[in-house]
Amino acid sequence: MRHRHVLAAATAAATLLALTTATATAAAATTAATPGTPHSSKRVCANAPAGFAACQARVVTSSAKSLRPLATAGPTGYSPAQLNTAYGLTGFTGTAKIAIVDAFASPNAASDLAAYRSQFGLGTASFTQVNQTGGPITTVSGDVGWGHEEMLDLDMASAICPGCPLLYIGSKSNSFTDLAAAVNQGAAQGAQVISNSYGGSEFFTEITLASAYNHPGIAITASSGDSGFGAQIPAAFKTVTAVGGTTLTLNTDSTRKSETVWSGAGSGCSRYISKPSWQTDSGCSRRTIADVAADADPATGVSIYDTFGSSGGLNWLVFGGTSVAAPIIGAIYALTGSDTAGVPAQLAYTSRASLFDVTSGNNGSCSRGTQYLCTGGTGYDGPTGNGTPNASLAPF
Repeated sequence: MRHRHVLAAATAAATLLALTTATATAAAATTAATPGTPHSSKRVCANAPAGFAACQARVVTSSAKSLRPLATAGPTGYSPAQLNTAYGLTGFTGTAKIAIVDAFASPNAASDLAAYRSQFGLGTASFTQVNQTGGPITTVSGDVGWGHEEMLDLDMASAICPGCPLLYIGSKSNSFTDLAAAVNQGAAQGAQVISNSYGGSEFFTEITLASAYNHPGIAITASSGDSGFGAQIPAAFKTVTAVGGTTLTLNTDSTRKSETVWSGAGSGCSRYISKPSWQTDSGCSRRTIADVAADADPATGVSIYDTFGSSGGLNWLVFGGTSVAAPIIGAIYALTGSDTAGVPAQLAYTSRASLFDVTSGNNGSCSRGTQYLCTGGTGYDGPTGNGTPNASLAPF
């Protein structure tokens, strides 16, 4: 299916408040989170106990001391055009259905998605929302943190494959049981790609969830995590494409200048999931994370439009995390219409020459003989897998 081509005293007080708000608005609107410049960031979802997932998005904040997101009146992070140029995606058009699975649901998703796409000239989306059983999305409660995640995923899928129909499936909670049901719903709804930007710590009975992430012929992506070295699910399941993260620096013409391991990218060796036949690294006897990677560093983050929880008309935010990378890779599968028979992740191991090899940076410390699990190097490494998209996109 490859086709080329976000009263007096009272009056005085109100006036003062308005002036203060206007001043703050103007200041925020001009404080651009210039991509490639170090910025503080925070996670938007709290850590979750075993059996539950946390979203893997990080929002750039106004300062290192502030937990307030840096919200602006216009986009300041990487744009769709910049991402497409950097990863050599220009000239492709795709129409495969992409399902985005997250917990909860933003009440403003449709209008926010429309605003993002309008800003960047991506056209009107074919967009459907359902709950984990296929029912109305209005039955799912909202959560601001997960709402950020939802919009990040929808915007990234739009950025890479604007012609692809989008299906959002919101689970009723962030339990893996409910999220797994949402993944199965995505398959039942005919999605050809299912993107998952969440994760949680491994636990002994996690294998009981694995079947939900095993749908031959459907490309299922999962973010590797944002806490550095360490394995998590669903990225550890051997039927998904585990997506790591990088720091992507661009030239003035938006071509890739450099790409290194993002220090927050997850990677590691699963405690419980056996090694797939197409992985041959020697330092891990079980499933190794990741398979491929894409931009994830908040310092080289992407622009997202989100009004859920925002105020003052400042609805543009900059996000990083492997939550950026997972939908990018998922949308690439959809954009290029690759053969996704079997387990699509294995394609990255048979066409490594078509990936950009990330050879520097690390996300932690590993023991002797297994340094590759946390350090970028020639060939396969844990944080970035076999590499990042590189022009021809043969592996996808």
